[in-house]
Amino acid sequence: MAVHRVIVYPPDAEGTRMVRYDGVILGRAFRPSDIQEFLRAAGFPDVEDLDLSDPLFEWREIGPESWTDSSPS
Repeated sequence: MAVHRVIVYPPDAEGTRMVRYDGVILGRAFRPSDIQEFLRAAGFPDVEDLDLSDPLFEWREIGPESWTDSSPS
């Protein structure tokens, strides 16, 4: 059984998605590239080659293909 080390929660009212890595909240992502940056800052190796559909990820309610257009101003 795969162990999900990264959990991405459903969008909140602003369209951001909370991201956890090994139980630690890394931040709120507006887009998939934000997840890569959070993981890079947390010391995760090879984030450029990361596949968001990898079993490493657990997507709550909505998967990696769904993002709102709610970029910060």
